[in-house]
Amino acid sequence: MDFLKSGLKTVLGAPEPGQQPSGADTVERLVERVNNSTLLEDRRDACRALKAMSRKYRVEVGAQGMHTLQQCLELDRADNETINYCLDTLNNIMSPTQFEEEEENPNVPMNIGEQFTEMFIKNHQNIQLVLDLLDEYDFRVRFSAVQLLTSLLTNRTKDIQEIILVKPMGVSKMMDLLADTREVIRNETLLLLIKLTKGNANIQKIVAFENAFDRLFEIVSSEGYSDGGIIVEDCLLLMLNLLKNNSSNINFFKEGSFIQKMLPMFNTPDEEELGWSPQKVSNVHCMLQIVRTLVSPSNSAQIISSCQKIMKNCGLLDSLCNILMASGVPADILTETINAVGEGVRGEAAAQRALGAVQAPSNPPRPAIVVLLMSMVNEKQPFSLRCAVLYCFQCYLYHNETSQASLVQTLLPSSTDVSSLTSGQLLCGGLFSSDVLSNWFSSVALMHALIDNNAQKEQLLRVLLATNIGSSPVSLLHQCTVLLQQSTKLQSKVALLMLLSQWMSNCPPAVSAFLRAPGAVGYLVTQTCSNEHDENEYLLQGMSAFLLAICIHFNDDSVDNYSKITQKTEEYNQPLYLAFVDYENAFNSIETWAILEALQRFQIDWRYIEELRSPDAAGNGICLNGEYMSHHSVSRTKSLLWQNLCRNLAR
Repeated sequence: MDFLKSGLKTVLGAPEPGQQPSGADTVERLVERVNNSTLLEDRRDACRALKAMSRKYRVEVGAQGMHTLQQCLELDRADNETINYCLDTLNNIMSPTQFEEEEENPNVPMNIGEQFTEMFIKNHQNIQLVLDLLDEYDFRVRFSAVQLLTSLLTNRTKDIQEIILVKPMGVSKMMDLLADTREVIRNETLLLLIKLTKGNANIQKIVAFENAFDRLFEIVSSEGYSDGGIIVEDCLLLMLNLLKNNSSNINFFKEGSFIQKMLPMFNTPDEEELGWSPQKVSNVHCMLQIVRTLVSPSNSAQIISSCQKIMKNCGLLDSLCNILMASGVPADILTETINAVGEGVRGEAAAQRALGAVQAPSNPPRPAIVVLLMSMVNEKQPFSLRCAVLYCFQCYLYHNETSQASLVQTLLPSSTDVSSLTSGQLLCGGLFSSDVLSNWFSSVALMHALIDNNAQKEQLLRVLLATNIGSSPVSLLHQCTVLLQQSTKLQSKVALLMLLSQWMSNCPPAVSAFLRAPGAVGYLVTQTCSNEHDENEYLLQGMSAFLLAICIHFNDDSVDNYSKITQKTEEYNQPLYLAFVDYENAFNSIETWAILEALQRFQIDWRYIEELRSPDAAGNGICLNGEYMSHHSVSRTKSLLWQNLCRNLAR
């Protein structure tokens, strides 16, 4: 500190006795010295003093010295030491963080760095000056220039991205720094590129075609892959930025055989006692996110399929499955791996077969799918892990009629050995468990065995359950309706309604079985027409209306009481009539408007509701007074009911 004071005295001269200049006065005199001194040494000393004061007197240095520092970058380019002082001072002025020296000064705005950044970038030439300084090999200049660009990007990301995008060789200059043998500069450049590539597809493409993936994998390899330090994580975060929502870069990554280069990242420890360090967990987690980005359902079908095939053929899918079955894997890594495996097999038949063939190293051996489902219905497992298993199982069944049939088959009577635990048994156990989440997970999982598979809907009607010792077995659908009426938990009711809606849609035999169940229709009518629901139960009301509409839509009139006979619902304390005469009468009955009202509260974009409620509906053949509905409108309404409602619910 004494040295600093003596330096200021050297630059400013000793103050007159009894006078102590303020910080603003000192900054003003230093700025004048930089502007007016003809000797380079004097300007350099003044810049050094400004740097020393820029943390405590950030506002004063920025307000009075910004323009002067900009001029120094241009006029004193030949003196690396002066340039270094200027860059460091500018970086302090525009730093997005608050310095300890400022904590005692309440007058410093929290966004002061952003304000000074806005001033600095008004002249785009200032950015070019900093970019040009990246060519300087001097460590201090290059390092300070990288840090300043990082601060600018932190404060004004989009503005700086647009400026750099039009600067000749701007991105190339930064990419060249990845080859710098000085690791400090290379590592700082990684942080700079992470901020630069965030959310800008054009810059992402430029960086990718500047050989970014090759350079990044070289760094990852030299650092030890998943066992490396935080630099590996930074490299993976940059890759993730380049690939996310960028189909061009994903294709480039795929065609450049970079998927195969990810394989060493997923080597599990040979010995369990080695464990997973926190940094290894972060590294593997980032790589799993990259895997999911390549096969994300938001990508085009062509990209997904090609990436899935490469992952299977190169052994990456096998490595992920090995992590699933390995012991000692941290819960968050296991959760993300399950998600990655799910998206890696979704809709790809060969990959789905490979996953179905994986055996867990247990005694006796069990299919990996069964082991995963055991975790899903185990209430002691973390919630995120159980959700991941459900998602993986959905992906496993997606467009996979063979696996859907195999699942249903495990619930049907069989002459083969039934001593082993099956996926169907686990789901049935979860469906009737006292754990609310197990009810929901099992219902949704079983529902996905029925999507776009009408044959299995009819097969599932053959499933019989022995609910009590000595009593006659009842069908699975009948037991679901009983549980629906008896359950007091909202989640369980919603889960059962989801399952029943998918099961009964486009399956008249299932609708008939439901109509025969005692009290089933009455329960739906009561739920749909009730006005006593609180806000959390609007979902239940809407889904009840939805299932009731499915009953109307797919009723084949095989149940006498629900064909041409109008059943009064006075026993449910509702002054309504439930008419299953035909579609016209059903949709014109007064309770149909209760259905529409409930569906509207469901808060989903039901287009046909607005059509039915439109003031012009009468002119289009839809009468709001309940007298008639044209055949065309009824058909269109039925089509929208099925296509929009049922598919939306299934997803």
